[in-house]
Amino acid sequence: MITNGFTYIAFLMFLAGALLAAEKYTRWKGFEYVPPLVWIYVLNMIFCTMGMYQSEACSAVYSALKNNLLYAMIFVMLLRCDFRKLAKLGGRMLAIFLGGAASILIGFIVAFVIFKGTLGGGETIWGAMAALCASWIGGSANMAAMQAAFPVDPGAYGCALAVDTVYYSLWIALLLIAVRFSGKWDKAVKADTTKLQAVADAANAEVAKDKKKATSADWIFLIGLSLIVSALSQWVGATLNSALSSVGVSVFDKGTLTTVFVTVLGLVCALTPLGKLPAVEELSNVYLYAVVSLLASTATLVDLISAPMWIVAGLFVLVIHTLAMFLLAKAFHWDLCMVSTASLANIGGSASAPIVASAYDPSYAGIGVLMGVFGAAIGNFCGLAAGYIMQALI
Repeated sequence: MITNGFTYIAFLMFLAGALLAAEKYTRWKGFEYVPPLVWIYVLNMIFCTMGMYQSEACSAVYSALKNNLLYAMIFVMLLRCDFRKLAKLGGRMLAIFLGGAASILIGFIVAFVIFKGTLGGGETIWGAMAALCASWIGGSANMAAMQAAFPVDPGAYGCALAVDTVYYSLWIALLLIAVRFSGKWDKAVKADTTKLQAVADAANAEVAKDKKKATSADWIFLIGLSLIVSALSQWVGATLNSALSSVGVSVFDKGTLTTVFVTVLGLVCALTPLGKLPAVEELSNVYLYAVVSLLASTATLVDLISAPMWIVAGLFVLVIHTLAMFLLAKAFHWDLCMVSTASLANIGGSASAPIVASAYDPSYAGIGVLMGVFGAAIGNFCGLAAGYIMQALI
């Protein structure tokens, strides 16, 4: 058992760093199927099950750091969500992405109604489902944000992460396999691909022009800025919650109000020179691995007993998503390249969407990046909407 708070944090960060270093330098094939983020979660769950983190010192440090780092992470990640860049995609590309997001949101609500009694997690199971929904509309950071906004059982959260991982890897593989059938899809839906290259060129130009090398001053400023924003956001969230409660409006709790405020603030700051700061992506990842490590250190492997039905529920959502995207493509003549890129931008985020876009043409990678950024911008709002709808359906 770890009985020192600093040792607890040191061990969590060392484990995350060691796994990332192993992926980078060993080139082990296993990381292609199970990424380091999942290993971090599973290994910490094992250590939690063994009782390694069950001390007052660990609990105190967890309580002090988890939300503080989480809100800092949300703010930093959203600094790249400049809607002026997203406009380069054009209305058609954004419509394809939003179609995918809407189908996933609807799929989760229907799945919740059908499977809520079999997923475990008690009365707060809707919070875990909302977290997974948010992850499938923009990426893992949105999933972590919902853990702060809603009451989420640690075990149910672990099951949601397991489903996220299983289908994330499977979905990439299936979308890459589908590339060879793009001609049949495009013919079936009478797709219009005449302006695709122009959109790709515009997106690549937007992605490339902001790349700068970060200095130590950039890192220090960005860390300081994100931490003070986290503190400010939590104060605003608590103040708004108190003000609303005093007038008899208690629909939104402190966590939800804080998440909304920091999300809006990040989107606004993305339109300013702050959105061009270097080191944003790197610091976002540092925060992400730290937050995931903290969350995993409170969950046990025993909680994964409910995972089989989570797998079924996740498959149901993907079937709804696939059918809806085909029908939309049929109605609006969407090509498979953009449909696949939008789908993976939702489920995987900006890090993975360029993979499938590049499989069609290397010059399409920028479209995947910007679609993924759009997912990060709207994922929290979609997750919050899903959570409140599911809560009402209990």
